[in-house]
Amino acid sequence: MQKILRDDVRDLVQYEKVRDEMRQRLIGLKRWRRVSVGDRLMFLFENRDTVLFQIQEMIRTERMVKEEKILEEIETYNDLMPGERELSATMFIEVDDPGRIREVLDSLKGIDRGSTVALEIGGRFQVLGIFEGGRSNEEKISAVHFVKFPFSDSARDAFLDWREPIELVVDHPGYKRQTTIDGDTRRSLMADFI
Repeated sequence: MQKILRDDVRDLVQYEKVRDEMRQRLIGLKRWRRVSVGDRLMFLFENRDTVLFQIQEMIRTERMVKEEKILEEIETYNDLMPGERELSATMFIEVDDPGRIREVLDSLKGIDRGSTVALEIGGRFQVLGIFEGGRSNEEKISAVHFVKFPFSDSARDAFLDWREPIELVVDHPGYKRQTTIDGDTRRSLMADFI
């Protein structure tokens, strides 16, 4: 997937003119790229459109006009872009009760290390999630993590085969859940490989 280039990013005035239309399109797109695993974790699978929208929104929110700041934002968010034969997701730890935030986060310490998150394809392939470092340590954990799923050629081919079931699996001592990826969500993710 092609990285975001400076020419792809609109300045503040240009973006305001198209923001409502872009937001509506992204709301529809994200509906098919969100995958909840139980009641605690939600994965938003990123692609070029979702990343560009995040860049534009950050520039708008922070009122960025300096070229070096805009380039820095583009570079930062390009790290979320899936590479060749790869899916990329932002994982959100969701907590409805503000009084339980610390408890829930503490129960998920270590989720970003080892083989705790994977895509399982047809019972034949397991594509392990590789987390970006620096989002947790032994004392605390962030509620937002970035994870990439690098596919072998054969795992990618199986992923593109509708006969093969796909599960997003979380296997952590404090949280063991899985969910099926199918229908329009699967179709949207398959497009990342085409």
